Amino acid sequence: MTNHLEPALHARVIVPAILLSLFLGAPRPTLGQTLEGRWLLDFDRDDGRIQLTIRRSSSHGNWNNSSSYSLADFRGLSRPSGTARTPAHFEMARDAGTIRFDGELDESGGSGRFQFAANPEFDRYWRALGYSGLGTDEFYSFTMHDVSRRFLDDLRSLGYERLPAERLIAMRIHGASPEFIRELKALGYDRIPVEQFVNMRIHGAGPEFIRELKAIGYERLPVEGLVNMRIHGANPEFVREMKDLGYERLPVEELLNMRIHGVTPDFVRKLQELGYWHVPVEELVNMKIHGRT
Repeated sequence: MTNHLEPALHARVIVPAILLSLFLGAPRPTLGQTLEGRWLLDFDRDDGRIQLTIRRSSSHGNWNNSSSYSLADFRGLSRPSGTARTPAHFEMARDAGTIRFDGELDESGGSGRFQFAANPEFDRYWRALGYSGLGTDEFYSFTMHDVSRRFLDDLRSLGYERLPAERLIAMRIHGASPEFIRELKALGYDRIPVEQFVNMRIHGAGPEFIRELKAIGYERLPVEGLVNMRIHGANPEFVREMKDLGYERLPVEELLNMRIHGVTPDFVRKLQELGYWHVPVEELVNMKIHGRT
């Protein structure tokens, strides 16, 4: 019988290569040069966080980055009351550098100009770890996403040293924190490559998902299998429903095949009502592929 598992399942899920916050297409300023641009801030998020959009432009092009932050990430920032615009001066001060914001705010948000200065002390610390020097763009991104000394020291204690700057930023953007790594290590996932940690965070294949699968008999699945299960919706609920229909301890590949081709619990239930019991998974998949209902 033909295996209809799509080739894409065997390919590694790639972390998005374009991180706008790195401004990879921009000319690379050297440390000590100042970065400037405009900012736009919105207080009206439902989750209580603020949305900050940064815009930079030069003769080489325009670069935008928008992220959400806690009010506590800024020094000197508070939400005004009322609709009248008031002068605003606040800053984001982190290990890698400081971004100073000047402009106007009201209760819904505001706008203005910013200026970034890298921290020479962090540059010395970075070089002492064995890295080559970084430009101001990279230190700006470290500041925006809080790639701090503590973050780097924690990673080193877990055996992750000399990671490229873009990997460190991707980890911070997607929440692949040292705490996340420790939880996975406690579940048996030790010395996982950083790009796999990031993929797990992007697709929600984290510790809770792993524990749910373990509770229904799936232990120590490969990271790629976990990620693909999340991508295609082969979640614990789907596995339990199929088990109730007589399909117990199916291999991950078969679960994925079923999800990809639309073999749902409802489809199997209707076949059983018509007297078709214990149909092999491959035949169920072929039925869906060829439109047999």
